[in-house]
Amino acid sequence: MTTCKAIRWLAALAPLLAGVLPPAAARAEDAVTTPAYSRGTLAFIIENDTFSGNDRYYTNGFLFAWASPSGAPPGWTTRLTSALAPFFPAGGTPRWGLAFGQKKYTPEDTLLRNPDPKDRPYAGWLYTAFTLSSNTDTTLAVAELQLGVFGPSALGRQVQNTTHDIFGIDRAYGWSYQIKDEPGVNLVLARQWRINRPVNDDLAIGLIPSVAASLGNVQTYGSVGMTFRVGNALDADFGPPRVRPAAAGSLFFEPGETWGWYAFAGLEGRAVGRDISLDGNTWRDSRSVDREDFIADASFGAALVMPRARLTATYTIRSKEFTAQREAAQFGSLSLAFRF
Repeated sequence: MTTCKAIRWLAALAPLLAGVLPPAAARAEDAVTTPAYSRGTLAFIIENDTFSGNDRYYTNGFLFAWASPSGAPPGWTTRLTSALAPFFPAGGTPRWGLAFGQKKYTPEDTLLRNPDPKDRPYAGWLYTAFTLSSNTDTTLAVAELQLGVFGPSALGRQVQNTTHDIFGIDRAYGWSYQIKDEPGVNLVLARQWRINRPVNDDLAIGLIPSVAASLGNVQTYGSVGMTFRVGNALDADFGPPRVRPAAAGSLFFEPGETWGWYAFAGLEGRAVGRDISLDGNTWRDSRSVDREDFIADASFGAALVMPRARLTATYTIRSKEFTAQREAAQFGSLSLAFRF
């Protein structure tokens, strides 16, 4: 599946939109009367294997997400994060958020009308998510509840083939054999730590260790990871936002009054107990493959942090997820976020 033209347009538009919105320093009068970051952060994330020149395995995902502002959080968020200590750090800034996303999976050969039963099954996952987070200067904790549907009702076939028609690409013909409809629920808990050290007045280096766990009929796993960063905007966030199960940074960001940047590279390992896109339906027969129990992601990329926007690009190499998989999966991610 490809959305290259739309992605290039989105990436080109980001600096223009950031330039239209004056930086906080240029709006001193507004700063006196209106708290900065008073309406939260809106972000769009798209992941696609087109960046690797292939159309297979985890082929596409997108996520629209909103995170509440840091100032004057609702009382219930403070009470809830306090009640769930020590998972949420003491003295942290609570936020809540909403998200809507879709993920699609296909086998290696998408021209077969009856796909190879040893290849990855066709599958789609359409979901909403409610998040609760709290962060200090050095720690971020996130609890995320995902609710949705896996199967034909996730509209993976319609979205992929319509997009292929628009861009003049061959359709994927085996969607009739996709994993069947099943309601899905996941509870994800994640914790990250931010360790930054200045090199000089204009540059810093940092590490972001992370742990995460997911429990549900869609994905059950535990993960550990580490991200290395270098740049002059390391305090703006906890790394680039991603679509789970990849190591996700922070949807929100806290930029300075000038433009900043950082480059990053990371590794994450996951022990997987269940993945419906590989294991098939929970309560009835469907296509499935023999899943690998341990998966590793290697990612690298860069972030451009503007006074009111953040643009990030990530490339990920994912180890084999099922025993008959011939090669590692590769895909790229782009994220564009705005503060309001």
